[in-house]
Amino acid sequence: MPQADNQDQTVNQAQPVQDGVETITLQTPIKRGATEITSLQLRKPNTGALRGVSLTELLQMNVSALQVVLPRISQPTLVKHEIDQLDPADLVACGIWVVNFLVPKEVMESHQP
Repeated sequence: MPQADNQDQTVNQAQPVQDGVETITLQTPIKRGATEITSLQLRKPNTGALRGVSLTELLQMNVSALQVVLPRISQPTLVKHEIDQLDPADLVACGIWVVNFLVPKEVMESHQP
């Protein structure tokens, strides 16, 4: 039986593409103990995941609004201090997908080249 290795591990949450789920590859991995998170899956938020957040602020990718919503829709689930430590480029990438999830399909399709 192979022994468990307690060395650094990398967590890559990439799974098959699902409707309403987007995988974000992080430019700067998140350290969680001995584990390194290299990607996140974001699911399309439902109304419950948006409670207590201004949709206007979320559409503007307001950092405080993203800090509330991202833990509710991310896999692995991020905690506030991990979001605080995200590379700004990774936060923007997550924010873009959150906004894309909120825009109606008809609007997105009408703006496609």
